[in-house]
Amino acid sequence: MMQPIPFYNAQIDENQALLTKVKGTLMQSSILRLLVFFATAAIIYFAFGNTPVVLISLVVGVAVFLFLVSRHTNLQYKRDYLRQLIAINEIEIEVQNRNYAMLPSGVEYKDGSHEFCEDIDLFGAGSFFQYLNRTTLKNGSDYLASLFKQNDIERVVDKQEAINELANIPKWRQQFSAVAALVQTETTAKQATTWLAGHQKFVPSLFKTVPLIFTVVSLVLNAVYIAGFIHGGIVVGWFLLGLAISGRYLKKINSLSLHTSKIQSTFQQYYKLISLIETQTFKSDLLNEQKSQIVATSEKASGILQQFSRHLNRLDQRNNMLIGVISNGFFLRDLKVSYDIEYWIETHHEKVEKWFEVIHFYDGYNSLANFSFNHLDYTFPSIDTEGDLLKAKQAAHPLLDPTTAIKNDIHILEEQFFIITGANMAGKSTFLRTVALQVVMANMGLPTNASQSVYKPIKLITSMRTTDSLQDDASYFYSELTRLKYIVEAIKEDRYFIILDEILKGTNSTDKANGSKKFIQKLVRSKSTGIIATHDLSLCTTADEFEEVKNYYFDAQIIDDELYFDYTFKDGICQNMNASFLLKKMGIVD
Repeated sequence: MMQPIPFYNAQIDENQALLTKVKGTLMQSSILRLLVFFATAAIIYFAFGNTPVVLISLVVGVAVFLFLVSRHTNLQYKRDYLRQLIAINEIEIEVQNRNYAMLPSGVEYKDGSHEFCEDIDLFGAGSFFQYLNRTTLKNGSDYLASLFKQNDIERVVDKQEAINELANIPKWRQQFSAVAALVQTETTAKQATTWLAGHQKFVPSLFKTVPLIFTVVSLVLNAVYIAGFIHGGIVVGWFLLGLAISGRYLKKINSLSLHTSKIQSTFQQYYKLISLIETQTFKSDLLNEQKSQIVATSEKASGILQQFSRHLNRLDQRNNMLIGVISNGFFLRDLKVSYDIEYWIETHHEKVEKWFEVIHFYDGYNSLANFSFNHLDYTFPSIDTEGDLLKAKQAAHPLLDPTTAIKNDIHILEEQFFIITGANMAGKSTFLRTVALQVVMANMGLPTNASQSVYKPIKLITSMRTTDSLQDDASYFYSELTRLKYIVEAIKEDRYFIILDEILKGTNSTDKANGSKKFIQKLVRSKSTGIIATHDLSLCTTADEFEEVKNYYFDAQIIDDELYFDYTFKDGICQNMNASFLLKKMGIVD
């Protein structure tokens, strides 16, 4: 597989060349439209008084002009699509250089009551979500955030296969993202499907055929008039009748147009996204299960959505005065288009929500696959349901600069509990978050930042950043107790990997030591698995009571009156603390 940065640079060059050509064609298209407009106006001007010639020139000129407008619109779309492709690759190069602050932070997905997301920086500025997320649809972003929070340990191998397969088709992923990025609407897909389900039909069924009959009569009358067999007043009278019939439903048609204009862009792009899924061959079970939901019908879902998109575009064209007045007077166009829209809604609206969910699935999984493609040195954990819970070699946190990050081996068995001691700033909290992300990423099917990894899927639960709440009148200590009780109740119902950081911080030292020790003893007796980081060395004696408890530490050394950290995970109990040294070094105390 091509390395990420060379691939992104090649894509920028390729799409930039195509964009230059499209811009040139667009300029030619603009000039041609202008020439057709002036040519039609000139013919009408010089033939004024010769009604048949004027009418024929007007009809032909309008038809050609509309064709050119449609062609120009398609060229503009291609231009915007290529711009999106270029932007996608430029962003990836920035992120490869560790610049990703411009990406959505996902702060709206923060949840203080969640099992782990607040403790390990999953969402918010500088978060793992911000680093990984490349979704381009709001609902796709919501779906991706739900995967982060899911704590789901089922079908991990299927998830890995799906992510790995998508990672190996980066051009397809970028095409999908570029099309999705062109959805320009404030209305979400959920709001669109809700409106479809609640729409009240107003166009009578007879308008399935009446506009066709009215159109035939209009064409015959105009032809007979041009031939000189009838008076022009008859044509005018028929035209006014058409306007009167259309005017009767004008208010409801306006309301329909208002609503459909809000969802038009969604359907215009979603049918293209469905088409991309339909035409791509997948091998993994998870991807094919999703694809089967849009190809299980005799008629292609993309074709059905495209048909609706065309109906919406036709209704939107009514805003053109020339089209709106002439077509409604002679063809009852608004009523025909409104009937077609309502018939489509009645026939297909129940399928739309499921089709949209498939699109959001692929939007979310494209981000996971993009992460995998960007980290070819990461490892998909081997899933072992019998042996080690987590055995990772050379593991590091994915948000640390790989050129400076210190990597550590992690090996923990099920029902083991690690007590980690260490000096301030020695790396305990970073290590806890590294282990937590190893678990979260493995459960999601992502490759992890390790050279080798064996993993037995397990859910994660943490207590690392308890805060007080003035709004709820809850003290820090009470909030922490509530969190610990939440953990105790959770492990009664399911298997969890527990990660704790300096628990019972809200009480005095003696009480904290006694309470913390009893809590660890309770967890060990319940056959739980986990890690606790602490400054309290008295907790390390728990390893003398339980074979399942192991002591590890992170060290700091003072050499030549300077503090040095190696950030290395070591077996044993830390003997060097640095609070007093730091207070003195920074001039806070003598």
